[in-house]
Amino acid sequence: MQYQIQVQPATNGKAGRQTIAIEAASESDAVRLALRQGWRVLAVDGPAQFAAVGATLRTGKQPFPLLQFSQELLALLEAGLNLGEAIATLHSKEARAGARATLAGMRRSLQQGKSFSDTLAALSATDPAAFPDIYVSTVHAAERSGNLPEALARYVAYQLQFDAIRKKLVSAAIYPVMLLCVGTLVTLFLLGYVVPKFSVVYESSGREIPWLSQMLLAFGRGLAAHPWLCLAALLGAAGGAVFAAANAAMRGALLLQVLRLPLLAAKAAEFRLARFYRALSLLLHAGIPLPKALSMVSAMLLPQQQHALARARRAVEEGQPVSVALELQGLATPVAQSLLKVGENTGRLGDMLERSARFHDEEFARWVDWASRLLEPLLMTLIGVVIGGVVVLMYMPIFELAGSLS
Repeated sequence: MQYQIQVQPATNGKAGRQTIAIEAASESDAVRLALRQGWRVLAVDGPAQFAAVGATLRTGKQPFPLLQFSQELLALLEAGLNLGEAIATLHSKEARAGARATLAGMRRSLQQGKSFSDTLAALSATDPAAFPDIYVSTVHAAERSGNLPEALARYVAYQLQFDAIRKKLVSAAIYPVMLLCVGTLVTLFLLGYVVPKFSVVYESSGREIPWLSQMLLAFGRGLAAHPWLCLAALLGAAGGAVFAAANAAMRGALLLQVLRLPLLAAKAAEFRLARFYRALSLLLHAGIPLPKALSMVSAMLLPQQQHALARARRAVEEGQPVSVALELQGLATPVAQSLLKVGENTGRLGDMLERSARFHDEEFARWVDWASRLLEPLLMTLIGVVIGGVVVLMYMPIFELAGSLS
């Protein structure tokens, strides 16, 4: 692997900086070689062959399509191509600049004799989001067992299941959001345009109107008197919502707050544990030892759960069964605990973790369907009550006038 190292001559400290390229197996080896050549090392910029790729990954508009890449690579490997031919084929057909640069870096690295897992690890160092540690470790373990297609198939199944749940959540949220937006716009139209018209009529009549109707009319007159301010506030709220949805950090923070609501916290915890079980199963099937696999999937849990997982991992290293260790730390649901015990007795722990994840995913999908069917009529009822209340308060003085005339 080639490293770009900023150096100065050791014998002349006043000399300017220079950048040299050194081939070495690791960064520490590259530094030792530079010192042996009489240089004073100032900085190591990392593997040169992946620098451009990393810049593309960081600044590109689209992230690297890892799932699509894995699916296509799996198809080519199962068709009989070797890894180098498969990467070359994917590189030749890729049209997106960022993904093409990444595949070009992979191709060069493989041509230089480096393993696929080392290539992915170097790319992951420049952008961890493009190639997660789970993916790199799975490939590394598959290289030792000589079964890369099976490892890729398991990762594809893992990611497809997670994407299916995420798409189900998004589709279930679209209709309620549209209902809220339409209901808000209709209410604002009534308050800002229709209510001020009624206000003029009531003021010219000289009759006293109920205080609730007075409050509604005063609010409507305020909206009509400052239309541009109201429009700016509305556009600002819409822009803030779009920005929050586009910003990953803010979106994650908002989602975390929403998932802490009493009705959602329990289901969110089950979903998080299901993803934890599936990732752990993926690593175990790849041949990664259980304690190491537990440490690798820690990032999928909340901070307090990560501390509990660390204690469970220490207990497993001390010889405690994983089912007992996870149960004591609150990381095993009743279903998962029973299946884990079966997996320990039969030597099929990875399969039982996958079954646990599948069970909770199916249960979560049923809950999403039930919640969406319940939420839609509730929102329609709420919007109907708000709009109906505005209409009733507008017409209440007319009802009283009709009653007095009769």
